[in-house]
Amino acid sequence: ATSSRKSLGGSKLLPSKNDGGHCVLGDLQCCFTRSVPRHNPDNGEDAHRIAPSPVVHVRGLCESVVEGDLVEALEKFGNICYVMMMPFKRQALVEFEAMESADQCVTCGVNEAVYIAGQQAFFNYSTSKRITRPTNADDPSSGNKVLLLSIQNPLYPITTDVLYTVCNPIGNVLRIVIFKRNGIQAMVEYPFWSQKAKSALNGADIYAGCCTLKIEYARPTRLNVLRNDNDSWDYTKPFLVRRERGKGRQRQAILGEHPSSYSDNGYGSHCPLLPLPSNNRYKRSSPHDAQEVVAYPLPQTSSYMGHASSSSVAMVSGLHPAKMNCTRIFNLFCLYGNIEKVKFMKSVPGTALVEMGDEYAVDRAITHLNSIKVFSKRLNVCVSKQHAVIPSQVFELEDGSSSYKDFAMTRNNRFSSVGQASKNIIQPPAAVLHFYNVPPCITEDELQRLCTEHDVPGFIKFKVFDAKPSSKTISGLFEFDNKTHAVEVLTVLNHHQIRIPSKYCVLLQRE
Repeated sequence: ATSSRKSLGGSKLLPSKNDGGHCVLGDLQCCFTRSVPRHNPDNGEDAHRIAPSPVVHVRGLCESVVEGDLVEALEKFGNICYVMMMPFKRQALVEFEAMESADQCVTCGVNEAVYIAGQQAFFNYSTSKRITRPTNADDPSSGNKVLLLSIQNPLYPITTDVLYTVCNPIGNVLRIVIFKRNGIQAMVEYPFWSQKAKSALNGADIYAGCCTLKIEYARPTRLNVLRNDNDSWDYTKPFLVRRERGKGRQRQAILGEHPSSYSDNGYGSHCPLLPLPSNNRYKRSSPHDAQEVVAYPLPQTSSYMGHASSSSVAMVSGLHPAKMNCTRIFNLFCLYGNIEKVKFMKSVPGTALVEMGDEYAVDRAITHLNSIKVFSKRLNVCVSKQHAVIPSQVFELEDGSSSYKDFAMTRNNRFSSVGQASKNIIQPPAAVLHFYNVPPCITEDELQRLCTEHDVPGFIKFKVFDAKPSSKTISGLFEFDNKTHAVEVLTVLNHHQIRIPSKYCVLLQRE
């Protein structure tokens, strides 16, 4: 018989023991990591347990796959109506015109290896009978000349110049509009049906490992652009310069506009990074229009020098009044950027302002934390109109803590240097947490008890990574029943000081 709680990746569970006596050792630290599959994809026995559907669920994709790769590999089974990419999960949904085509795809995947972009993929029927499209079109093959781009994991600035450089090699871009309501999204208008651009770019990374494009057809059939700047541009009307209305004389700057080492668009010189594949789906129909190299702007480590319309302050509403405080907001938001200050608003219960290191940290937080559930309440994260958090009207929260806290000098900020920031892997919330900086003598039972004592869900699987005998800390993975449980545990226990038996461990200092 096997234990009901299995370790991830086949590792042995830690033995449980209770030694009594304790001292403060160090801080438990957590971050989200990619979910670990609960089943073996090589086992095709469960392929037909789900009712047959024209929509096929594809998993096991490589990170570099785009929509065009799926179409190229699967169109042999029949005509494909629509593809929805899920790049962070390395999965996709593919909708065929006929049920027979989906049957052939699933059956072939069980009986023999099917490769997509050089990697074996696995197939099953989807529980959906049709992929929902933003256009809500009745015709499953209908499209639009306007694409809706959602930029996931936006570590670097996204401007009209960046998107034009990415999208224009596939076809002439007419207009671009960028908006930041729920993360960073943009609409790109082509002069023709934009299926070719969607196929070539859907699932691709603008920069290596980040700024991933998720592309769908947009509802509007034409974009209305009022001015040409970093957030919108009409390439058919170059005269639409940005106008500053209602402003008098500008304030004098001591050193002028900006250092000469910066260009006007904030990125510096352009540099060719990625050659276009030879496959013709990536190129324009006319050979003389095709560019052999896509020139992407190089991201800079310095602040963006263009016309920034966003703020480094996020407004968070939907907070549980009894279970959320400044420290717990820090524990959650610090995964996406440095936290300077947190302040709860007395006039708006359940709402707080979070001042982060820069506006891009706010963009990352919005992308990954907006609309997630924490303590049965759904968070709403958006850009605040405030440009700084002022410690005014400080009051006591329900748990007795202060409504304002300054985190500027805390050692738990994870983006304080370029080297430190490069070690952070930005991930959306998931059911698996990566923990580290934990004393090696702690047991699984003690960690479960820690969850119980703080009234958060316990983990269902537990794995410890192999460490050197001389290592003073260990790291590993927790898996929970669902994403919400993992978010609540991270919110409460991230940076928690663990008390452990003093006779087994010595006091640790964080490096």
